Amino acid sequence: MNKPFESTVMTSNPITNDQRYIGVSEPRHKARRLLEGQGTYVDDIVLPRMGHVVYWRSPVAHMKVVNIHSEVARKMPGVLAVIDGVQMAEICKPWVATLGHMVGMKSAPQYALAIDRACWQGEPVVAVVAKTRAQAEDALQYIDVEWEELPPVVSMETALDPSTPLIHPELGDNLCFTRSLDVGQVDEVFANADVVVEKTFGFGRHTGVTLEPRCQIADYNPGNKSLTVYHSQQAPHMMQDLYCRQFGLSESDVQVICKDVGGSFGIKVHAYPDDFATVGLAVLLGRPVKFVADRLESFTSDIHAREHRVKGRIAANHAGDILAFEIDDLTGIGPYSMFPRTSAIEGNQVVNLVGGPYKHQHYRAKLNVVFQNKAPTCQYRGVGHPIACAVTEGLVDLAAQKLQIDPLEFRKRNVIPDDAYPCTGASGIKLEVLSHEECLRVIEKMMDYPALRKEQDELRKQGIYRGIGFATLIELTNPSPAFYGVGGARIASQDGATARLDPSGVVTVLIGVGEQGQGTEAIYAQIAADGVGVSIDDVRIVTGDTSVTPYGGGTWASRGAGVGGEAVLLACQALQENILKLAGAILNRPVDDLIVYRGTILDRATKAELLPFTEIGRIGYFRTDTLPTGFSADLMVTRHYTQKEYPFIFTNGVQASYVEVDPETGFVTLLKHWAVEDCGRVLNPMLVDEQVRGAIVQGIGGVLFEECLYDESGLLRNGSMADYLVPMANEMPDIEVAHVQTPTQSSKLGAKGAGEAGTAGAPAAVQNAINDALSAFNASVFDQPITPEKILRALGKLS
Repeated sequence: MNKPFESTVMTSNPITNDQRYIGVSEPRHKARRLLEGQGTYVDDIVLPRMGHVVYWRSPVAHMKVVNIHSEVARKMPGVLAVIDGVQMAEICKPWVATLGHMVGMKSAPQYALAIDRACWQGEPVVAVVAKTRAQAEDALQYIDVEWEELPPVVSMETALDPSTPLIHPELGDNLCFTRSLDVGQVDEVFANADVVVEKTFGFGRHTGVTLEPRCQIADYNPGNKSLTVYHSQQAPHMMQDLYCRQFGLSESDVQVICKDVGGSFGIKVHAYPDDFATVGLAVLLGRPVKFVADRLESFTSDIHAREHRVKGRIAANHAGDILAFEIDDLTGIGPYSMFPRTSAIEGNQVVNLVGGPYKHQHYRAKLNVVFQNKAPTCQYRGVGHPIACAVTEGLVDLAAQKLQIDPLEFRKRNVIPDDAYPCTGASGIKLEVLSHEECLRVIEKMMDYPALRKEQDELRKQGIYRGIGFATLIELTNPSPAFYGVGGARIASQDGATARLDPSGVVTVLIGVGEQGQGTEAIYAQIAADGVGVSIDDVRIVTGDTSVTPYGGGTWASRGAGVGGEAVLLACQALQENILKLAGAILNRPVDDLIVYRGTILDRATKAELLPFTEIGRIGYFRTDTLPTGFSADLMVTRHYTQKEYPFIFTNGVQASYVEVDPETGFVTLLKHWAVEDCGRVLNPMLVDEQVRGAIVQGIGGVLFEECLYDESGLLRNGSMADYLVPMANEMPDIEVAHVQTPTQSSKLGAKGAGEAGTAGAPAAVQNAINDALSAFNASVFDQPITPEKILRALGKLS
C-alpha cells in the first residue's frame, strides 16, 4: 500500500499538556481478544431453560391468512410453544412508523406477527419455540398455513397508478410520503442556460451482509417483571425504550445488553417485527428465548435499501458555471415504513444532498416514496448519500463533457470555496466548514492526474479503454435533535459518558455508543488516556449495557467519534479536574501549582513527581478521614454532549477511480482508487483509513455487484450467498487514502465522523470512471449496479 499524502488545513489546540494518543495510529484496544476467539457474540450466550425460536415466514409477496394448523407441530419433540399473530397481539401493541415533521407521511399499523395478511415474502407469521434450534426447525415443517394469494405491488413505477391494487386500502393510495423543494426561478434558469443535460439514474435494491446476522436473546423474569435482552444492535437505549412502550414496561425494568457485535452498517439500528415477537415469546413463556437469523432468512427479513429511480438535469453556461440542478426521485420502500426511524429518510436525504458540494443557487426537487410488496427498506450505510452523490456527480461529468471542460477543472471552478463558510447550500442545508478546494488539490497530486490522463490516451490508441472518474461529496454526521427528536421519535441525539478512577489508578469509562467492529473502543481509550492523563494501558472501556452506561443514541450516522468521543473527553477532563482537587487537598497545596502527567501529580514549576494515581485512589476511597472537613472526593463523573449548533455537522471529501472496461465482455477491472477525506480532527489515522477503505468497498459493491432481484410476483430471486454478489478481496483495487483536517468548532475534540463517506462517494467515482472509458464509443450507463450485461447493451452488443 502506498503511503498516503497528508495535508492539514487547520488543527485544534492540544487536549492536554501531555497528548500522546489522540491523532496517533494506536492499535485497536481489544483486537487481541477477538483474534484469539474470545469475543462474546449473542449466539455464544447460553442461559438456563433457554428456548429457541424459528419463524414461519410468508412464502409469497402478498397473502391473506385463512387458517393456521399447528396441532402436529405442537406435539413434536422439544416444542415449547407455537404462537400466532392473534396471540402475540394480546401482549405486544402494533406500531405506526411516521415522523411528525415529515408532513403528510403515512403508514399502516404493523404487528410483531402478521394477523390477517402478510405483505412481503419473509414477513413473520407464526413462531415455533423449542428446546433446541434443530427441534424448532423440525417442527416448523409441520406448520400448515392456509393462505389466499393476493395481487402484489412490485414495481415502484406503477405503484401510484389507478389500476394498481392498494396494499393498505385504509390509506387511500400506495404513497407513503411526498416532498417538493423549489428555491425559485428554476424554469427561467434552465430556459436561459447555454447547456442543459438530463439523465435518468437507476439504483438497484441491496442489503447489508453483516458477518454476524441479526440475533437476540430475550429473558423475562415473571417474578419481578423485568426484561433483559442480549442484542446484536446499534442503539441499545432506543430498543430499551421501544420494548417499554410496546410491552407496557418501565425503563428501570428493561435492560438491553450489546456485547460484541459482528458488523451492523445500519442493518441493526432498526426495530424488526421478530425483535418484538422474540421478546413477546419470553414474556408468554417466562423463560429465555433466543432468535438467530440464518443467512437465507436474512435476505428477506433484514431491511433493504437504495431502490430509486432519479430523473435529473443540470444547467450550466459557456463560462463553465453550474447554474441549477433539478431532480425527480421515486423510491420504493416495501409495505410499511420501518420502525422507528421511518423509511422516508433515505429519499429525504437525497433531496437535501443533491448538488451539495457546489455553489449554484437554483434547485428544485420532487420526491415520491411508495409502498410495495417487497422487504421493507430503511437506513443503510450512507442513507441517501450514494444516490445523491451519483446523481450529482454523473450530471456534473455530463455537463463538463458537453462543455468540453476537463471534469476535474470543472469541479474546481464550481465547488463552494473553502473560505466561504459557514454558508447555506441551495437545498437549505447549513454547512459549518468544509474543504472542497483543498481536497481537490490533494487528490490531483496523489494520483498524478496529468500523467494518468496521458497514460489513458496512449492506451486508448492500443485498444485498451480506461477511464478516470471523480466524486466530490459531502456527508452529514453528528445529527442534532432536529433529526429525529423533532419528529417525535424517541432516539437520543445526545450521549453521555462516565469516567471513574479506580483505586488501582485505572480509569474506567462507560459509554452508550457501542463497538460494532469500527474501532470506537480504541478511540475512546485514546481520548480517555489523554483527557485524564494516564497510559492507554490503564484505561478500560465499557459499552452497550443500558443498566450501567449513561443514556445515549448509540452507533449511527458516523456519530461515534463526534458525539460519543466528545462525551468521553468532557467526562475525562472533569475527572482530571477532580483528581487535581483531591491531590491539592492531600498535599495541602493550591491546585494551580499542580499538573497531571502520565498517571502522576507533578509540581507545575519544577516538574517534580509528587503523588501517583494509585495513592490518589487509595486515599480517595479508603482514607477520606484524612481529608479536610467537608471535602468530597468525587472520583466518578458523568458528562453529556449534544451537538446543537447545526442540524448536522458535515464532512466532505473527494474520490477518484481508475478502471479498465473490456468492450468485448463488458467486464470492469478496478485498477486504483483514491480518497481524500476531511472528517475533522483525525483521532486515529489507522482506524480512519480502515473505515474509509471498508466503506469504499461497500460502495463498490453497490455500483458493480449487489442487487436484490425480484420477479414479477414479488419473490426474491437471489436470496443466498450463492447468488447475491458481494465484493471479494481479489476484485478490489489498491485504495489510497489521505486526509485534510478542518475540525468542527462545535466541540472541543473537533471530530466530525468518517464511517459513511467512503460509501457515499465510491459509486459515483466508479460510475463516472466507467462512463469515461465508454466515452470512446459514445456510450454510457447510469443504472446501478453496472453489470457487464448493461455495458454490452449500452455498446449495442446486446438487444
